[in-house]
Amino acid sequence: MERIAVIDFETTGITPNAGCRATEIAVVILEQGRIVDRYQSLMNAGVRVPAFIEQLTGISNAMLRTAPSAERVMNEVNEFVGTTPLLAHNAAFDQKFWDFELGRIKRTRLQNFACSLLLARRLMPAAPNHKLGTLTAFARLPHTGQAHRAMADAEMAANLLAHMAGELRDKHGVRALSHDWLCKLQKVPAAKIGEHLKRYRGV
Repeated sequence: MERIAVIDFETTGITPNAGCRATEIAVVILEQGRIVDRYQSLMNAGVRVPAFIEQLTGISNAMLRTAPSAERVMNEVNEFVGTTPLLAHNAAFDQKFWDFELGRIKRTRLQNFACSLLLARRLMPAAPNHKLGTLTAFARLPHTGQAHRAMADAEMAANLLAHMAGELRDKHGVRALSHDWLCKLQKVPAAKIGEHLKRYRGV
């Protein structure tokens, strides 16, 4: 499997805007199923963290007061990722914040997002649900730390992707796992996934 950047944001809400911003980002670089590099930082966007979000994530307003600015962090993480293909769990959420925060520093995303949530719905249908923590426990993957902190969640998503890649290789005989192919696979109707994978056996 090619090099992929797995990202996770913690935020003050669901939709990015002037009052709803990112508070933390983590990226892990996955190569051949192994994590080879990491980036993590809190980010001060000048907005207050609601009490229920602080309770969920453990990220407080006091912690953000001494954190680097969102602009500095996004410049750093954009350089760290470069043109490496992206993946997140529930990527629609992280993509919104990635694009919004990049836009504030006059940068534009150059690559597509793959989504480990959409892939898991197709490749792990027996899981009780497709939340990241549930899938991690279901697949007996390593516990990576406190849920709803960016690095722990990014590492969980990376481990999940490596697990699904192994399943595709060992159970379905699919060897060439490009990011583009994963992006296409996540759009295949779940009922047709077995038929779709048969065409790639041995490829």
